[in-house]
Amino acid sequence: MELRSFESAYTVLVAGWATTAQEVALLTGRDEYPFPADILTSWRAIADDIQSYLYFDGETPVAYGELWLDDEEDEVELARLIVDPALRGKGIGTDFVRALLEPAQSAGYAEIFLRVRPDNTQAIRAYLRAGFQPVAADIAAEWNKPQPIDYTWLQYPTTA
Repeated sequence: MELRSFESAYTVLVAGWATTAQEVALLTGRDEYPFPADILTSWRAIADDIQSYLYFDGETPVAYGELWLDDEEDEVELARLIVDPALRGKGIGTDFVRALLEPAQSAGYAEIFLRVRPDNTQAIRAYLRAGFQPVAADIAAEWNKPQPIDYTWLQYPTTA
């Protein structure tokens, strides 16, 4: 398995991995299904503070994710993680998160975290296996105030 920078030639493939309205919303912010054709070319409007990656098995992409870099908060967030639905439940998500931790740690931020829908138990298990830990309840409550739902927030222990 190998982590590579995302190439736009894979946009349609990754969009096709979103098999529910909830997954489309996680990738695009729009709660629609199937993936809205009108945003197929714009959902990945990447800013300078976002790094996007594909995880490959040989020459086949199997997972997609982003690192959101925040200089002001001195943190990086793993975001918009998705695994090819045909390969879910095989440990690829855990391996993918571990692979994403390398550039996340190399970015030099003090904190690494992610948020996940509380009903996404399969993803939560993968993140915990990769070494993430739940944040304190009071911190999660504070971070959830501006959010549309109460996410489960997880943090990776750092030495910074």
